Amino acid sequence: MIEPLLLTAARISTFDGGRPLTNASGFFFARDERLHLVTSRHVVIDEPSGHFPDRIEIELHTDARNLTQSTGFSMLLYRDGRSVWRQGVDSSGEIDVAVIEIDRAVLPQPCVLHAFTPAHLQQALDEVEVGSSALVVGFPLGFHDTLHHLPVVRQALIASAFGIRFQGHGYFLTDARTHRGTSGAPVVMRRKQEASAEDPLPWKLLGVHSARLDMDNRDLSQDESLGLNCAWYADILLTLTEPQASDAGGDDTPVRSPGPAS
Repeated sequence: MIEPLLLTAARISTFDGGRPLTNASGFFFARDERLHLVTSRHVVIDEPSGHFPDRIEIELHTDARNLTQSTGFSMLLYRDGRSVWRQGVDSSGEIDVAVIEIDRAVLPQPCVLHAFTPAHLQQALDEVEVGSSALVVGFPLGFHDTLHHLPVVRQALIASAFGIRFQGHGYFLTDARTHRGTSGAPVVMRRKQEASAEDPLPWKLLGVHSARLDMDNRDLSQDESLGLNCAWYADILLTLTEPQASDAGGDDTPVRSPGPAS
């Protein structure tokens, strides 16, 4: 039996028309009956680098007993000239998280995946101590098990006080070796409860990996990279998946998140 955690992650490819652009990571998040794909906001648009894809494609498993069977699933990023993803803002500006709702009716049948839910979000902040072990589940440089279409997992440590906005931003730090393509990957921590038939994911969803953190004044010839990363607090997903009247036609207006403690 494959570990359900590996089926929460999705390899994302971005395109401009038929032209491939970049690879990234994402994961599934379900709220009530609605299914969402979560990734970094800069995966779907990044103005400074001139990254403007018009669609993304993810790979989905189609046979629970034979994971070599998969299919590509394409999603347009704009509808009627408006972006279909939701993104958030807080007191420090834009949050590097994007959420796209997936229409379950158009998914391939069968479709094999697992999704985090609001129940997997970390509620008690004092349970996550600095130095706690975590995992980053993704597709660094697009690397993965190409036969079974599964992600790889990197070890990480919580490198800043969890529940506090690092330098006033809505993220915490992890100490992990990461690469391009990991953007949008879930950062998770094993929970005490064991898996059950009702919930096969014994993990807490802590954050959404965004990017490596470096210092502008680092001496490139003498100083190594810090090896630290930004992970946006996953509670932003409660705001970004809240039903709104504009859902029927798409909404590119950023929504505001209260965020964790300052």
